[in-house]
Formats: sequence, C-alpha cells, structure tokens
Amino acid sequence: MAIKLLIADDHDFVRSALSDLFADTGDIDVVAQCTDGTQVAAAAERTLPDVVLMDLEMPRMTGLEAARELLDVNPRARVVMHTGLLCPTSVSAARRLGVAGYLLKGEDPDGLADHVRAVAAGRTVWSPAVAVAVAAPAPCS
Repeated sequence: MAIKLLIADDHDFVRSALSDLFADTGDIDVVAQCTDGTQVAAAAERTLPDVVLMDLEMPRMTGLEAARELLDVNPRARVVMHTGLLCPTSVSAARRLGVAGYLLKGEDPDGLADHVRAVAAGRTVWSPAVAVAVAAPAPCS
C-alpha cells in the first residue's frame, strides 16, 4: 500500500518539485497540497495522510502553528517540518509539539523519500545539522 503524503509549502515551485520527486517513487502518493498553514487540518481530515511534510514559514499560519492545530486534533499525525530555516528556537518548539522530524531543504533531495518512508514506519528523522544547532544555539536568521 502506498504512503499517503500531504505537502504544505507556500512556494509553488517547491510543492511542484516535491510532487514530481515523490511521483517517481512508486510507493508515495501526494494526496493533498496546501499553500498555507490554515489549510492543513482540513486537508488532513479529508485525505488522512500517513505523513505531513510542512514548511516552517508560511503565510496566515506558520508550520508550527499548523502542526500544533493538527496534532491537537490528531495526536498520531506524523508531521515533518521541511524548512530552509535552522533556528534552535523552532527546533525546540517542534520537538515540544511532538513532530516526527525536522529536515532542511538544502539537504540531499534523493534521501527525502527514505525519510518519508521512515516516518510512515513510526521512526523520526532529524537533519544532522539540527543536533549541532541545538547543542550550540545561535541567533535565528
């Protein structure tokens, strides 16, 4: 059975590129795409994704706010923050929320499908740079 994936990112190019990437896997189906955080909970309720890949910075509602809303309604949701922002404050907030991962957009895109599979299987995924940022916090940029 294919893994159902919801993608939430405010950039059309990123959503399109991610959809194309996952279409080539054969075992991950993008069941919904959201352009901002306010759409995530309703889309997740409608499509019942196995994994939600969510940008951190989106208009109207941030990824962290959307994750909080989704996890309040469905604590078993498997949310992965997918962002270009490595900020110890955001990483800590994501961990407190109980997200299943925090991945940086600048990392190897070929590994992203394996990360989605790992999260769908109940594991967590954290970019290696996250541990460094949390261990030696610097101001967010």
